[in-house]
Amino acid sequence: MASSSSLSQLRCRNLSCSLAPIPSSFRLVPTPSILHLGVFTKPVGKPIVGVSSDAPRPVFCVRAVTNEEEGGYSGVAVAEETEAGRLKKALVDSFYGTDRGLKASSDTRAEIVELITQLEAKNPTPAPTDALTLLNGKWILAYTSFAGLFPLLSSGTLPLVKVEEISQTIDSESFTAQNSVRFAGPLATTSISTNAKFEVRSPKRVQIKFEEGVIGTPQLTDSLVIPENVEFLGQKIDLTPFKGILTSVQDTASSVARTISSQPPLKFPISYSNAQSWLLTTYLDDELRISRGDGGSVFVLIKEGSSLLS
Repeated sequence: MASSSSLSQLRCRNLSCSLAPIPSSFRLVPTPSILHLGVFTKPVGKPIVGVSSDAPRPVFCVRAVTNEEEGGYSGVAVAEETEAGRLKKALVDSFYGTDRGLKASSDTRAEIVELITQLEAKNPTPAPTDALTLLNGKWILAYTSFAGLFPLLSSGTLPLVKVEEISQTIDSESFTAQNSVRFAGPLATTSISTNAKFEVRSPKRVQIKFEEGVIGTPQLTDSLVIPENVEFLGQKIDLTPFKGILTSVQDTASSVARTISSQPPLKFPISYSNAQSWLLTTYLDDELRISRGDGGSVFVLIKEGSSLLS
């Protein structure tokens, strides 16, 4: 069998980089394994006596022998992360123009389902509920197949109303979650939220109980940009004579904004019997989360601050 120094010069056909010098904690095993790093197609060292050169060559897999005391390392993780990164970028790119899934065509949905399936097969966190710190923080909804959200998303197609953001904020210490939708209009922004408690039911599943709804205080725009002129029906209209009136309206809006913004948000209890749901997390890392809910609907969320949002 070849020495580890000669193996370190070989290239792994499934990776674009050369193998680094193999530490003493690595060993060769002549059987397939889930830690498969690559397939060698050329013999290493001298041929084995009595074995025909035409006979199938054994497949060797490089496997890292983890040593918890020395912080063992598996080169496979790097390969998996690279592949997962490619799939994540392709998935996010496929969301372009879908308006979080509302406007996705059947072909686009099929492509998204395929990419989600491939990512779920490479889930680096097989037991998400045992890694609650990864779930912590604010997650922005990038795509969903949940038809219950489509009427809400459709409201963003109105000329004066826009759904700016749909998010979920999780606090694993208090076992709470807040779903929030932020709307924007020409003169104000506001949000509608639901607060919930969740319980861990399995390594991947949590049970959610909604307890409270919150209508946020509208935040009025306190500064209006007044153009010099506007075009209407092909004609340019000079707004200079109206600037005094518009300035007065702006001052009034500023005063109203300060008054309304000082008021607390409106809260109301959620007590109806079906105010419960469950969520199955099928992929989780530090920037992307894929969850499945009632009826098989899927949710893809991106961690706030991730480069995937840009």
